[in-house]
Amino acid sequence: MQGEADKRADRSSTWERFTAVPLTVLSVVFLGVYAAPILHTGLPQVWRDACAVTSVVIWLLFWGDMLVRLKLATDRRRFLRTHLFDLVVLVLPMLRPLRAVRLIMVVLTISRRTEVWARGRLAVYVATTTVLLVLVSALAVLDAERSGPDANIASFGDALWWATVTITTVGYGDYYPVTTMGRFVALGLMIGGIGLIGFVTGSLATWIVERVSAASEQPSAATSADVAALRAEIAGLRQHIEAAAPNGFVAEPEGRTPAPRRSP
Repeated sequence: MQGEADKRADRSSTWERFTAVPLTVLSVVFLGVYAAPILHTGLPQVWRDACAVTSVVIWLLFWGDMLVRLKLATDRRRFLRTHLFDLVVLVLPMLRPLRAVRLIMVVLTISRRTEVWARGRLAVYVATTTVLLVLVSALAVLDAERSGPDANIASFGDALWWATVTITTVGYGDYYPVTTMGRFVALGLMIGGIGLIGFVTGSLATWIVERVSAASEQPSAATSADVAALRAEIAGLRQHIEAAAPNGFVAEPEGRTPAPRRSP
């Protein structure tokens, strides 16, 4: 049993490495074919159909990746529990009103790969995730709001401004979603923004504390080294005075009896 579990774990790791780059590329392509009809309202119908077909094919490939990973998992129940959110994101976009939820999978896929590639490079991971979240939220809210009767987010510039203001928790209120789907997008952006801001703030505080601690330790180390050097210099000077003192006596401070020098 243990040998079979190890084999499955090895196959799962191999599959993860093998699909890392292709899934990232597919995620970027998926984002492109999703954004094209939204950003270019005058896109010919043939290109709109091509974008729709491409998005469906890529979505099926995402499903295939999920099923393969489930099959290779050593503990499938645990895999489903830990990837329940991914599974929900894969299922929900089958309903047309929730098609914008597909973009969450793009963020999850690219962020997961970035985390592996940029391990130890926190700034790269956080910056990539933040840019993706803002861009995806802007596209999703524009897709949801453009057809709304009282919508005030009518262009990608407005949507991008709204997403930036929302994720930074500034909230000017000049642009806001009025449709149900747009408000769901806003809710996701708020939750993601709070998480990212807390992550960045905590990391920055940790970095500052480490720098302050390192700076406070440096003078202490320098002082210890100076004291050791001064002691060595005093000991050498004393030996020199003892060797040069007349009559075998060493000069002592005033008020003290001269001490005879010991014979070797």
